[in-house]
Amino acid sequence: MYAIIDIETTGGQFNAEGITEIAIYKFDGVELVDQFISLVNPEIPIQPFVVKLTGINNAMLRTAPKFYEIAKRIIEITQDCIIVAHNASFDYRVLKMEFKRLGYDFMKQTLCTVELSKQLLPDVKTYSLGKLVRSLGIPIADRHRASGDAMATLKLFKLLLSKDLEKTILRTLIKNEIKNGISPKLLDILENLPTTVGIFYIHNEKGEIILIGRSNNIRKKISQYFTADTKIGKRIQNEVFTVTFEETGNELIALLKEREEIIHNKPVLNKVQRKSAFLFGVYLDKDVKGKYQLEVRKIDGRKKDIYLFKNQQEAAFYLHKKNEELTEKIPSDLSLEEYNIQFLAFVKEIEDSFSNIIVSMKGRNISEKSALIMENGAFKGYCFYDLNYQISNPSVLKNIVIQMPNTKDSRNIIKYYLYKKNDCKIIPY
Repeated sequence: MYAIIDIETTGGQFNAEGITEIAIYKFDGVELVDQFISLVNPEIPIQPFVVKLTGINNAMLRTAPKFYEIAKRIIEITQDCIIVAHNASFDYRVLKMEFKRLGYDFMKQTLCTVELSKQLLPDVKTYSLGKLVRSLGIPIADRHRASGDAMATLKLFKLLLSKDLEKTILRTLIKNEIKNGISPKLLDILENLPTTVGIFYIHNEKGEIILIGRSNNIRKKISQYFTADTKIGKRIQNEVFTVTFEETGNELIALLKEREEIIHNKPVLNKVQRKSAFLFGVYLDKDVKGKYQLEVRKIDGRKKDIYLFKNQQEAAFYLHKKNEELTEKIPSDLSLEEYNIQFLAFVKEIEDSFSNIIVSMKGRNISEKSALIMENGAFKGYCFYDLNYQISNPSVLKNIVIQMPNTKDSRNIIKYYLYKKNDCKIIPY
C-alpha cells in the first residue's frame, strides 16, 4: 500500500512550521482505496507569501481541527503504507515534526516522486510538480492546495509505476511487507487480486520473483496455481509469500510485458516460456524460372520473414489469403521483370503497414485508453492516456511512453495480434 501525501504549511523558520492543510490518498498500486483531506488549524500565523501562494488564510483555519484532533486518522490511513510525495523529505519531515510535538514517533519508508522522475523521466526539463505533470499531459486542478497537488502526484506516481521496468518501486513495497511480517495466506492473496487482464508476479519470502504470467482474469489464473496438483503448482503453494500484479487493460500489452519480464527477470519456474512461440514463417522466394513467390517454412534466422506464426496451419492460411490478393492485384500477362517489380511492391506494402502506426486500445479503466507506438518499423513502447492530446502531441507522447526493447519477438507479437484480433484502432503516426 502507498499513502500519497501533500502538505501545505504556514511557512517560516525551519522545523517551526505548522500544517495548514493535508491530503492523503491511499493507493494499492491499482486504485484509490481511501482518502483523507482536511484543513488544519496550525495555531500560529501563516506567512503572507504562503497566503498569496495557496489562498489559505488565518480566517479560514479558525474553526479547522487542530493536528492532535486528526492525528489518529492519519495513523490509521497510513498504516502499513509507504509514504509517497513530491519532494518527500519536506512532507515527511513536517509530518514527523507534528507527531513529535505530540510525543509520538512517526516512522515510515518514503518514496519521492521527484527522485523517481529524475530516474524514469530523464529527458524532462524541469521536475517542479506543475510543469512536470503538464509536460506529461496530466491535468492538475487546485494547484498549491493539498488535494490538487496530492491528486496530481498520484497520477504521476501511476505513470512512474508503469515506467519502472526494473520494478524498483515494487521491490521496495515487498521489502516493506517482509519487514513488517505481512505474509498473507493463499485465500487472502486471492481476495486482493483483480479479475481483469494483466500480468502477475509470484514472489517467495525473500521477495524474489519465482514465476511471471499473464491472464485475462488474474485471480482465476492464480487460483488455478493454488489448487493445482502439479509439480509447479505445489512448489508455488509451498513457496509463495505474496503475488503482485499489473493491470494492462488489454491482452496485447500483457503479451508484450509478460515476454519481456520473463526474459529480463528469468524466474526459475518460467524456463520453457523463455523460448519464442513463433515456429513457422512466410518468406519471399523465387521459383525455378526466377519468379517471386511466397512460401511457408520453419523459422529461418538467415532470411527475412514477411510474417511469423505459431504453427504451420496458420502460416499456410495466411499464404493462401495473400496469394488470392496477388491474383487480384497483379495481371497474369506481365513479363517476368514487370511481375517481380509489382510483387516486391506488394510485399513492401505489407511491411510499410506496420512502419509508422499508433495502435489504440482499451485502457485499465473506462476513462483511459492505451497506445502502442511503431516508428520506422521499430517498436518504441506503450502508454496509457486520458486525452487524445497526449498521443497527438509528439513532445507529450515522448514523455509518457513506457519504452520497451525493440526485439524481433516484440514486433512479431504485435503483428500476429493485429492479424488475429480486431479490438484496436490503427492511427497513422
